Amino acid sequence: MKYILEKDCIKIYDKEDFNPEHILECGQVFCYDKIGDEYIVYPQDKVASIKEFDDYYLIKTKNPSYFENFFDLNNDYGEIKQELYKHEVMQKPIKFGHGIRILNQNLFEMTISFIISSNNNIKRIKFILNNLRKNLGNLIEKDIYSFPSFEKLYSCDEEFFKKMGAGYRANYLYKILRQIDNNIFERMKNLPTNELRNELIKLSGIGPKVADCILLFGFHRGDVFPVDTWIEKVYKTYFSDISDRNKIRQNLIDEFGDLSGYAQQYLFYYQRSFVKN
Repeated sequence: MKYILEKDCIKIYDKEDFNPEHILECGQVFCYDKIGDEYIVYPQDKVASIKEFDDYYLIKTKNPSYFENFFDLNNDYGEIKQELYKHEVMQKPIKFGHGIRILNQNLFEMTISFIISSNNNIKRIKFILNNLRKNLGNLIEKDIYSFPSFEKLYSCDEEFFKKMGAGYRANYLYKILRQIDNNIFERMKNLPTNELRNELIKLSGIGPKVADCILLFGFHRGDVFPVDTWIEKVYKTYFSDISDRNKIRQNLIDEFGDLSGYAQQYLFYYQRSFVKN
């Protein structure tokens, strides 16, 4: 991955392995906006803008080291794609979403975000999360607020979350904030994947699919395969006509092994973005 880290920016010259549209629009994150030809990303209390130039992408930010890690720039996605490309089913999705990278997100923020994402659409998810930011976060830049701290969210009752637009998920949010603390994910991070998944599912609002999303997008576990409607369609089209999502998940993990999570992102993005059009 060819890039240069500077005082207030990152210049990325390898466009084949980095594309902000592919990265941000593939369903793994909600803290971004597109304004004209520029993407604004605001995880936690950080902000970056991403703009394309002829030979490079410019990530402008006060926190270049943070976004170097956030965008997983030290991971060799060329090698990952080369290995996955051996599977015929992956060839068109990889060409289509060649610039996808799996982000290194803050575990608390993305857990709350994915509980809100359950049976929800992206526009609505972003609306709810931005309501939480505006009411409980700190102003970072014009119209951009930080993600609220655990303590701020813990202090809220179920009615507050309903007012933010969370609907029935308000109860899940209220309950999970009483099941966790600031250090729970640090204590969990060394658990084997299956054991960690079981621990996550014990928490309010976290079912199998959300648990797999947290494992992939938060804990960066490659040996998981979140299954939703789009992946079920992929499976029925290219593998077998079954509807049991537990079986689909396990069969796909058996197929792709430790690169399952990466395969999922290429397949999901391709199916949702290209096949439906």
